Amino acid sequence: MPNFNIDSTKKNSFDAIVIGSGMSGGWAAKEFTEKGLKTLVLERGREVSHVENYPTTNLMPWELKHANVVPEKIKKENPIAARCYNFKEDSQHFFTKDKEQPYIQEKRFDWIRGYQTGGKSLLWARQTQRLSDFDFEGPARDGFAVDWPIRYKDLAPWYSYVEKFVGISGEYDGLDVLPDGEFLKSMGLNATEEYFKKVIAEKYKNQRHVIYGRCAHITETKDIFIQQGRGMCQTRDLCRRGCPFGGYFSSNSSTLPWAAKTGNLTMKHDAVVHSIIYDDKKEKATGVRVIDGNTKETTEYFAPVIFVNASAFNTNMILLNSKSNRFPNGLGNDNGLLGKYIAFHNYRMNISAEFDGNLDKTTVGRRPTSGYIPRFRNVYKQETDFLRGYAAGFYANRIVEQETDAIGPDLMENLNTAEYGNWRVGSHMMGETIPKEESTLSLDTEKVDQYGIPQLRINLDYDENDEKMNLDYVEQLTEMFEVAGFKNIKANDSKKAPGLDIHEMGGVRMGHDPKTSLLNKWNQLHACKNVYVTDGACMTSTATQNPSLTYMALTARACDHAVKESKK
Repeated sequence: MPNFNIDSTKKNSFDAIVIGSGMSGGWAAKEFTEKGLKTLVLERGREVSHVENYPTTNLMPWELKHANVVPEKIKKENPIAARCYNFKEDSQHFFTKDKEQPYIQEKRFDWIRGYQTGGKSLLWARQTQRLSDFDFEGPARDGFAVDWPIRYKDLAPWYSYVEKFVGISGEYDGLDVLPDGEFLKSMGLNATEEYFKKVIAEKYKNQRHVIYGRCAHITETKDIFIQQGRGMCQTRDLCRRGCPFGGYFSSNSSTLPWAAKTGNLTMKHDAVVHSIIYDDKKEKATGVRVIDGNTKETTEYFAPVIFVNASAFNTNMILLNSKSNRFPNGLGNDNGLLGKYIAFHNYRMNISAEFDGNLDKTTVGRRPTSGYIPRFRNVYKQETDFLRGYAAGFYANRIVEQETDAIGPDLMENLNTAEYGNWRVGSHMMGETIPKEESTLSLDTEKVDQYGIPQLRINLDYDENDEKMNLDYVEQLTEMFEVAGFKNIKANDSKKAPGLDIHEMGGVRMGHDPKTSLLNKWNQLHACKNVYVTDGACMTSTATQNPSLTYMALTARACDHAVKESKK
């Protein structure tokens, strides 16, 4: 029996373990395997192979049984997932259904999940912006949260490293609030977006900007993309189905196949991580305890370095559930802050209008991005009665006017003689929320899920700072729309609960001081240096940018550090 245990441990031992195969987990897999480490990737969901398991990717509209509308029965069974803008008939198979992982909402939070190979990298909106020093310095300057242990210069080379591999379509804007990156050619703004850009530039004199929305789409053929087996974006704008061309970045089309080519990758699907194993005598983590999603059997895997990339909330859950004599309240949780200071992005507000200019122009094709308005509030000084600020999307397209009252041949003729009306313009807000101690994740003491793991309790909500920011967004964007001559301006508060931004962050934040943070500047747990966290859980503050690019850059940087440390 002792020999059997030794053989079993040896069989289940690797150089590195990565928990999660999504945006950041895929990058950890790529970096470790490329550097020669035998790497185990644990994915709690099913296997989804690039192209092979994209069942709707090439279906025509008439081939979708319900015209891309999710049947009411499925919506009722999944009220949380169904509230997501991307939950449609052609993409619902990439969403985790509500009953698969129940959780407790002390206040309503719509937790959107994607448990499969690649995680939510199959479903993301593909917007990619770098954080700037205004973001990294924000907490120290404004006095909320704790100081980031890094600055832009620390991450800039890693942003470049990631961007060159991912493929980012963008324009060089020269903005200190939104640093430029390594860009492929732009798909361009349309005529009315360009008009709005010019008006805002003239009115606000280099204080506010409208730019092309940088996005993770390949718009030029380069050798690195050919090596990945990826082709150019076909501007189908059907990304939520999984892209058979690999035109947009996902773990499935890029980092995971790259890792597999090395021969150093082992992937386990339906592998639900219960906890991380800590050895009190060795004073380090030694492995991961995993429950088989089908058989419910428990297996332990071992490695000298462990990366936790399970997505922000699941990462918090795993660490909270990783209890030992040394860490009775969760791995690395000496200060009691694990699961606290959770934050997200506020997407509640939007504004729409019409524009009766540029009627000699329209749009062609399905460009998978839009315009973008970088943050302009409280950048160089505190100028409002709320902390931090917001960015905004901006789009414009012509209204198509069709007569649909007829039936049969008359209806077909009406549809074929559709006319263009005015331009429809709109914007949505992306506000930074403040991490607060009372915004928490915790494990329930009684309720467990189907694997016997304590259910997650979520307690966070909007606050007064968010409400003030909402009002300011409406006031400022209304003014900007009026300056541009837009008409029929309407602001809307969607009242959506936190969570539908799908940008949850924090709980295992980075910082200088082990008394006030969980991770150091290399994303290592202060109290357990061979465990790294590089997904959204590590974020000290949220900034206003879409965060996925930052997760990827932090992961590549942390992997480089982990490998160098192991060689010491």
